[in-house]
Amino acid sequence: MTAELSEDVETPELPQDMDRQEYADVLRMLSQASVDRHFDAFVDVPWDDPDFAVDPHDPRWVLPPNSDPLGAHPWYQALPLERQIEIGRWRQANILKVGLQFENILIRGIMQYVFSLRNGSPEYRYLTHEATEECHHTQMFQETVNRIGIDVPGMPGYMKIAAPLIPMLASVAPVGFFIAVLAGEEPIDHTQKAILRDGHEMPPVMTRIMQIHVAEEARHISFAHEYIKRRGPRMGRLDRWTTAIMFPVIMRVACDLIMVPPKSFRKEFDIPRSVMKDLYWRAPESRVRLSELFSDVRMLAEEAGLMNRVSRRVWKLLRIDGRTSTYRGEPAAAFDAAA
Repeated sequence: MTAELSEDVETPELPQDMDRQEYADVLRMLSQASVDRHFDAFVDVPWDDPDFAVDPHDPRWVLPPNSDPLGAHPWYQALPLERQIEIGRWRQANILKVGLQFENILIRGIMQYVFSLRNGSPEYRYLTHEATEECHHTQMFQETVNRIGIDVPGMPGYMKIAAPLIPMLASVAPVGFFIAVLAGEEPIDHTQKAILRDGHEMPPVMTRIMQIHVAEEARHISFAHEYIKRRGPRMGRLDRWTTAIMFPVIMRVACDLIMVPPKSFRKEFDIPRSVMKDLYWRAPESRVRLSELFSDVRMLAEEAGLMNRVSRRVWKLLRIDGRTSTYRGEPAAAFDAAA
C-alpha cells in the first residue's frame, strides 16, 4: 500500500545494509543456540518418575497468589483446600491447552511463511528450528493435560473456527502474524517466569515443563522482536499506521483468550460474577498485572515505529498502556523499583 496519510507514526532510521547483516547474525546465533540447547518432550521430562505422577489431592496445585489473579483473590483463598486444589488443576490444565492450541497455529503459520523463502535464507533455518521446538511444546503440554485428567476446552469455539485462517496472515501480513505470535507467547511466558522467579512450589511436572518452555521461548520471543523491529519501519505508511492500531488490539484479544477462564470454568466452580469482574480486569491490582504483561511489547512497538498518537489511545483504551520495559524480560520487581 502506498497511500499517503497525515502521518504521525514515529519511525526510527535504520542503516539497511548493516541492519541486514546484524539481523542475519542474530538468526545464526539463535539457530546455533537451538542446536546447542534443545529439549525433547519425551526425553527431558521424566514422565515415569513417581515424583512426576499427578496427584489430584496435591496441595501444590493451589494457584500461586503472586502470579495468578485468581490465586490472589480473597474469594479463592477462603475456599476449602480441596476446592482450591480442584480449581488450580482445572485452571493450569486449561492454560496449557490454550497454549498448545496457540502453538499449533504458530507452527502452521511458520510453515506457510517459510514455504516461499529463498535458498540460503537464515530465516528458513531458524524458523524450522522454532517449529520443531514448538511441536515438542505441544506434545509436552498435551501430555500434561492428559495426566491431569480434566477434559478442559482450551480456546473458545469461535477461535477454533478462526484458527485455520490465521496462518494465512504469515504470507499476506507477516508483521501482523508475528505480532499475533507474540500475543500468544508473551502472557504465558511472563506468567511462567513470574512463578519460577517467585519460587512458588508446584507439582514437579509443572515446574519441569515451565523450565523447558521458558528456556526455549526466550529464543522464539527474541526472533519475533527482531523480525518486527526490522520489518516494522520498512512497511508502507498506511500499512505501518494500520499495524500500529491493530498491535494493542491483537495483544488484548490474545491475553483474554489465555488469561480469562472460559464460561464453563465459572459455571463448574460457581465463581461469583463480581469476582470475575474484579479479576479480569476491574480491580486496581488486576489492572496493574494486566499492564505488566505488555511492558516488553510496548517497548517493541516504540522501537519498531509502530506507536503513534492514535495507537497510544488504543493501548490506553484497552487498559494495557503503561511504562515500557527498559530491557526485554525485565522482572516486575525491578520495574516497580525503578518507578
